[in-house]
Amino acid sequence: MKSFSRFLSESVTQAAREAKRLGLTGDGHGGWVNTNGKIVARTVDGKLVFTSGRRPSTGTDPDKPGAAARQALPAEPPVGDDAGAQQAAPEAEPEQEVEKTRGVVTLGFGRFNPPTAGHAKLLDTIADTADGEQYYVYPSHSQDAKKNPLDSQTKVEFMKKLFPDHANNIVFDASIKTILDALKQADVEGFASVNIVVGADRQKEFETLANKYNGQLYNFDEINVISAGERDPDAEGVEGMSASKLRKLAIDGDAEGFAAGLPPGTKPKLAQQLFNTVRKSMSVKAETWEIAPKFDWKSLRENYINEKVFNVGTLVESLNTGLIGRVIRKGANHIIAVTKEGLMFKSWIRDITETFTDRAGVPASQRGVGTDSYRKYVEKLTPNDKVKSLINKNIYKTGSGRNV
Repeated sequence: MKSFSRFLSESVTQAAREAKRLGLTGDGHGGWVNTNGKIVARTVDGKLVFTSGRRPSTGTDPDKPGAAARQALPAEPPVGDDAGAQQAAPEAEPEQEVEKTRGVVTLGFGRFNPPTAGHAKLLDTIADTADGEQYYVYPSHSQDAKKNPLDSQTKVEFMKKLFPDHANNIVFDASIKTILDALKQADVEGFASVNIVVGADRQKEFETLANKYNGQLYNFDEINVISAGERDPDAEGVEGMSASKLRKLAIDGDAEGFAAGLPPGTKPKLAQQLFNTVRKSMSVKAETWEIAPKFDWKSLRENYINEKVFNVGTLVESLNTGLIGRVIRKGANHIIAVTKEGLMFKSWIRDITETFTDRAGVPASQRGVGTDSYRKYVEKLTPNDKVKSLINKNIYKTGSGRNV
């Protein structure tokens, strides 16, 4: 009988051999990347499983010229309504459906910046919804000095300590940056249906987005978006203990008030560590509408109307879903943006932040003037570069994209 370690070693080797034959490279987190830098497969139970069932053409030889160009990538949705303006899509390779060997998975995706007593209620609801089945909680990768002071790894470290009952289900995965990434991962792992648990104020947004791309980016029999309850930022108790309040308390230097907003039973030393980390990572020069827009909605909207933030062409990130795209249309209190992959999303202005990278660019920690990273980032903004030219494409013209 084979030992478990030998079985595992052989399985990993088998997946690696197939990936090498197809010209794929590992990302260090179980994913396999093509020459364009896209994750097209994952190692699942020792086997190479392709995202949304699509795989490189059978017999592809990475050593032959043009092999990479023949690889079939995950399907991307069209981005325009004008059928006459669209080019004919190349003939797709036959798809190998992912075998749905598992039932329902429940997902939680959020900022948790910082984690609060209110998030404890959310995680309990996620576990209750799963009812003994598998569930995952993915903290987003959003990070900045105003609304998102904690990086994703730091968030996970604190969350595992603050929510010990859910520690094994809180996941840090560098490849899962958006709710769509989480859904694609669940699809690859063979789940037939999925539950997504979110706050009531985000339920409609997640329902629209998740169901819009079912059958394109992933395939589920059913997607249920479940409310974790109403959230009133001005309420007393757990329901009102929002991350916005804790960020405001941190910037004000109120350690006692900050500690009161953490889950019951949090040790004082841990509370102080989180308070210090949040405060150190935040900009003391930021105004309330930048740190906690829910508490200064008037100023946020005034800056938006006066075109000081979130203008057409600006790169923004949805703080709810993790999607990053350029603004193509502005409403009274919302924007519509398109990602570099051509995915369209709509967000309220209180739920977005301006960003300087599409994650393929330079990280926030490497934007110092004079660094190579900054030079490369600036080069991307030159007129002949793809990043700059996207603004002139149809999908970035006001009113030309697909409706949300």
